Amino acid sequence: MIVRETQIRVRYAETDQMGVVYYGVYPQYFEVGRAEFIRDMGLSYREMEALGVMMPVVDMHVRYLRPARYDEMLRLRTSLAKLPNRRITLRTEVFNEADALCSVGKVTLTFFDRQAGTTIPAPAAFLKTLQAHWPREES
Repeated sequence: MIVRETQIRVRYAETDQMGVVYYGVYPQYFEVGRAEFIRDMGLSYREMEALGVMMPVVDMHVRYLRPARYDEMLRLRTSLAKLPNRRITLRTEVFNEADALCSVGKVTLTFFDRQAGTTIPAPAAFLKTLQAHWPREES
């Protein structure tokens, strides 16, 4: 499993009248976690797209546990439990400043060849990059 963390501050525009993060904002937080996860691996969405590979979301599940509030610094913990084939599933946990779990999201994306208009296996360069960060099994 690979795990990476990043932070994001809750902006006023992301909250409802009670100062609580609006439920529809969490998928955006998951995207931030996912983009930073990939960037930490040494790639970026921009580089993938330059290769003609798109990564559309095909499934998403969200569990809301407690509110995150305006101006809190949130910690996004994004993990990959298994190497991808045609799809990649990432889990993102959102923690508030008190380190309490606010939300859990699981997002599945597919690899899509823009030019051919079809799904494809995970690009070899992407797999190689993930494998380089994959924990070694202990002997």
